[in-house]
Amino acid sequence: MDSHMLALEGLACMVTPTFTFESWAVSHPGRVRASNEDRYLMEPEAGLWLVADGMGGHQSGEVASASIVDELATLGIPSTASDQHARFVDRLNRANQSILAYAADHGGGVVGSTVAALLVFADQYRCLWMGDSRIYRLRDGVLAQLSRDHSEVEELVASGVLSRAEAQSWNGRNVITRAVGVGTALDLDAAYGILAGGDVYILCSDGLTAHCSDEDIRDAILAEGAERSVEVLLDLTLSRGATDNVTVVVVACRDGSAGTVQE
Repeated sequence: MDSHMLALEGLACMVTPTFTFESWAVSHPGRVRASNEDRYLMEPEAGLWLVADGMGGHQSGEVASASIVDELATLGIPSTASDQHARFVDRLNRANQSILAYAADHGGGVVGSTVAALLVFADQYRCLWMGDSRIYRLRDGVLAQLSRDHSEVEELVASGVLSRAEAQSWNGRNVITRAVGVGTALDLDAAYGILAGGDVYILCSDGLTAHCSDEDIRDAILAEGAERSVEVLLDLTLSRGATDNVTVVVVACRDGSAGTVQE
């Protein structure tokens, strides 16, 4: 593990009548950036995990991502999946207004952050996101991207202007089209589904996916296990140049009958 790693955290644990969850996270400034504007949050008792990738000059990006984490850390224990969703949107709206106010007080420049969140309640999961931080699920050895990037390059691929292969080297691939803090209204996308024992969910900033393919992510988890995979993926990113901050959160869903998880 690189000696300049800023954060490695685990285990965060949650037990429901059906499932047990274990999660681990790592965050690093990378090889090029002087500071880390990524933030992550693991609130297992609330059924919430997220990654936020800040943007803005003079380290304003870290203000934006930290605002998201600070607000969502107050989510609390939801009573239903709908209550959990409503609490999430409420807190994210507060963060959005806080970021807008900060930008207005500091010259009116663009300050914002992506957000990619996994919410779990009972046997249901919800993915909520804005920007190009991603959410994946590994199930039965198959990795699926549950989120869809809000980026110019993704729009060009969707419209047929670029092929997926061409998009990998397109020089505008880092331009995002949605973010928290850049408008008065949130424009979240969502994906919903039913959990299954053995699922592994991966949340990451684009500092990971700029250097690691979907196959790299899948292989790291299958070969090394969920806990070890966060370090393996970080080391792989660093070995390939790590031109941006990189953050990875991995959440493993176990059958509830697996027993108590150590804190």
